[in-house]
Amino acid sequence: MAKNTANPVTAISRTAARLSFAGGATFVVLLAALHLIKPELDPSWHFISEYAIGDYGWMMVLAFLSFALGYVALFVAIRTQTRTIVGKIGLVLLLVSAVGLTIAAIFTTDPITVSENAVTTEGTLHNLGGTLGLAMPFAAALIGWKLARNPGWSSAKRPLLWATGLALVAFLVSFVSIGVLVSESDGKFGPDVLVGWPNRIEIMAYSVWLMLVAWQAIRVRDTWVLGPGREGVVRRGENRPAEGDR
Repeated sequence: MAKNTANPVTAISRTAARLSFAGGATFVVLLAALHLIKPELDPSWHFISEYAIGDYGWMMVLAFLSFALGYVALFVAIRTQTRTIVGKIGLVLLLVSAVGLTIAAIFTTDPITVSENAVTTEGTLHNLGGTLGLAMPFAAALIGWKLARNPGWSSAKRPLLWATGLALVAFLVSFVSIGVLVSESDGKFGPDVLVGWPNRIEIMAYSVWLMLVAWQAIRVRDTWVLGPGREGVVRRGENRPAEGDR
């Protein structure tokens, strides 16, 4: 009898997958709430990091930390499902992204209109965190591709590929559009430099990817149970092999 390739369910990985989904959902809820609470911050040309400035800034800090927690929890949830070199690189990049989000949470950004002479050390460190966050689309690409090729994740292949494709497209659109807009404005930001929307599209695409992979990790793991023999894993509803068939 052919052995299944999925790995056994563990309480830690199951809990981590749920925590990952919760982290991504918390980020989305808090970010949406900040758009309502701080309408003076025009979303069309302000980055989301600027919600950390002033009143209710703690909500943006909490949002970043929740997102970082979601990344780390996803690492724990799927680390046994991506054991190839490519998969491991993707997991490392996922942790790099989590570090970037944590740095961005700890150090508050400068206002987008700050002059070069007024840039603070805290703002510079925040930007460092944002730079580390550039690892995220590559992490999504490597992890999404490897999970989609994992036979144990066959039922999740299509949504995985869609979510991964969305994350990559959103990154490219954001990177190119912001680069063009900033170039055309000679590096100056203002109401006519609409960098806010690409920034939000990109971060929301990452949120969707995180929550979808976490949700699929919960679903995939819920369909597998420990079997009695060395094979170790069988699908629920499958007939376990008789002693003489092993």
